[in-house]
Amino acid sequence: MNPVRVIEAKRDGRELDPEDIRAFLLGFLEGTVEEPQVAAFLMAVYYHGMTPAELGALVEVMLHSGAVLELDHLPAARIDKHSTGGVGDKVSLPLAPLVAEAGIYVPMMSGRGLGHTGGTLDKLEAIPGFRTDLALPRFMEVLEAERMAMIGQTAEIAPLDRRLYALRSVTGTVPSIPLIAASIMSKKLAEGLTGLVLDVKTGSGAFLADLDASRELARTMVALGRERGLPVVARLTAMDRPLGQAVGNALEVAESLACLRGEGPDDLRTVVLALAGEMLAMGGAAPDADVGAEQAGALLDSGLPLERFRRMVEAQGGDAAVVDDPGRLPKAPVVREFLAPRRGRVAAVLPRPIGVGVVEMGGGRVRLADTIDPSVGVDALVAPGTPVDAGDLLARVHARTESDARRMLAVLEAAVLLDDGDPQRPLPLLGERISAG
Repeated sequence: MNPVRVIEAKRDGRELDPEDIRAFLLGFLEGTVEEPQVAAFLMAVYYHGMTPAELGALVEVMLHSGAVLELDHLPAARIDKHSTGGVGDKVSLPLAPLVAEAGIYVPMMSGRGLGHTGGTLDKLEAIPGFRTDLALPRFMEVLEAERMAMIGQTAEIAPLDRRLYALRSVTGTVPSIPLIAASIMSKKLAEGLTGLVLDVKTGSGAFLADLDASRELARTMVALGRERGLPVVARLTAMDRPLGQAVGNALEVAESLACLRGEGPDDLRTVVLALAGEMLAMGGAAPDADVGAEQAGALLDSGLPLERFRRMVEAQGGDAAVVDDPGRLPKAPVVREFLAPRRGRVAAVLPRPIGVGVVEMGGGRVRLADTIDPSVGVDALVAPGTPVDAGDLLARVHARTESDARRMLAVLEAAVLLDDGDPQRPLPLLGERISAG
């Protein structure tokens, strides 16, 4: 296998032999294929896509580049959830303990921020001491004790995906249907699941802004699961505005804790309960997703999932006191308010520039070696459709420096749009449901 010939073939839109894909990517792991060559390959895939045979080969080599968990000894269903990523998307943090409290095992392996979006691991690591790098034996201990554990990919699980994931984030190749599908499904197939629920974001703040592309991605992942014996259900959810009122790692943890207390933004709770309903139905804990969502709502308000989250944080080395006192989370030294310049109605809140702005303040990675500042971000973010008077609070900026705060305030001026008439029609928060049927 000549790496240059593989890149050239994909660059020119020719279909690759599955064995060439396997040899090329394993060569990357072994050091015989260089990082710039893989970056060129990813860009070629971004422009030309992949055939079903190529995608199947990509998933297989990523899946079998590491270990595949055997969890058949667990006495209940093993259901995970994965989101394709969005601005303010902190759903996994309240969702996992909620579903675990309902009796289902949630072995959640999550990712870091990609592009303009935050990652579950980065949010969890905003909790002082929290470890997302547990070795598999410790991961299993936490999972068996609490019916949930939330970690990143270990050295054993899909190591190829971990390296490709980091490259995609810094090469502009994130919004590619085959690359997104292969990344998600290789990890999930390695988890030893009995079912998977996908939250596929659509709208201007998603990696795939177009509804048809989001639908195609959902169908692609459902098909990959079906071909490998894993039941998969996908829900399309709105990302034409941020989810919730907080964007930024520590701020999103605080909002997740509010959700677990039965408080917090209604849109976050709605998505959490809808996905919980799907997971409960898939795991046999509810007759269907609608009943499952009702059961999940009552359970969320009981406070029991909050206590399960507390125990998981402690088991994974984190400061469990943040559950009762979110003020223990990292705080930015500069806080500035963004106020309405005039009377009107909030016509739109554009998620992508806000996400990019938070990344550029240090809340995400622009380069592979970047260190994230968990304290920076935006909270108290106003929702589209809200009537406001001049001087009303539209958002708060949390920044490291005054200059960072000024830049973020300028971002918000362009991203929070006021209109004297009717607001733009938003996408439905909960969209289509896509399954193998």
